[in-house]
Amino acid sequence: MLNDSAIWKSLNAPNRLSLIGGPCAIESEKLCLQVAESLKKTCQKLRITYVFKASYDKANRTSDQSFRGMGLDAGLKILARVRSEIGVPILTDVHTEAQVAAAAEVADILQIPAFLCRQTDLILAAARTGKIVNVKKGQFLSPQEMGQVVKKAESGGSKKIMVTERGTTFGYNNLVADMRSIPIMRRFGYPVIFDATHSVQLPGGGGDKSSGQREFAPVLARCAVVAGATGVFIETHPQPDRALSDGSNMIPLAEMPRLLANLVKLHAAVRTETRG
Repeated sequence: MLNDSAIWKSLNAPNRLSLIGGPCAIESEKLCLQVAESLKKTCQKLRITYVFKASYDKANRTSDQSFRGMGLDAGLKILARVRSEIGVPILTDVHTEAQVAAAAEVADILQIPAFLCRQTDLILAAARTGKIVNVKKGQFLSPQEMGQVVKKAESGGSKKIMVTERGTTFGYNNLVADMRSIPIMRRFGYPVIFDATHSVQLPGGGGDKSSGQREFAPVLARCAVVAGATGVFIETHPQPDRALSDGSNMIPLAEMPRLLANLVKLHAAVRTETRG
């Protein structure tokens, strides 16, 4: 049985790397179960704390013709099955206050998307559920400004907060990942996650959709672990080029074991150097 306190303790364990991983959007129950089972096996072998992530609704797609997901009710049913059948914690996004209560019935971690990270009422609603709250840093914010976002979550009664770096707007259709943001946001006293796949996104770069440079995601993930990230956020898919959302950013599922093994080695090396 998954336990909120145990999940939070594991996410805070200094000797363990964390992975938030899964497909960008819920395309089908079969896909979610496949990805969750594969990543769970890899993470157990490597002693990584694993949280499954998938979105029931991608509310900020570039075009209104793009695939958004299965929707709230159908999506949460699939996430509930992943949680019970695979036995892993669940993270999913919430976009409105009305979604929070329903998502909190299934998810162990409620995620505030980057574009909504300053929406006070949404953050407070998520915090008041008692669930872990992961807030993504907006592409338009400095890492220092995330301190005020954390204070909003704290004012809602939450003591279980994570912050995620996912790149900063850098000109048109491009992002840059500033690794200084990781030690800066660690000063807030909560776990800091690095979103490797959204950081290589090229927003709107495909005209009616975003594009991306997935080949750089492993590079940035390694840099983030060395910089002191508590964990990594990586979207993955068995066939990224056929994915219905953000396929150009996602890492092929078959490549995840090697990448994660490398990240664990870097994490251990950095901790050894810090202790020394």
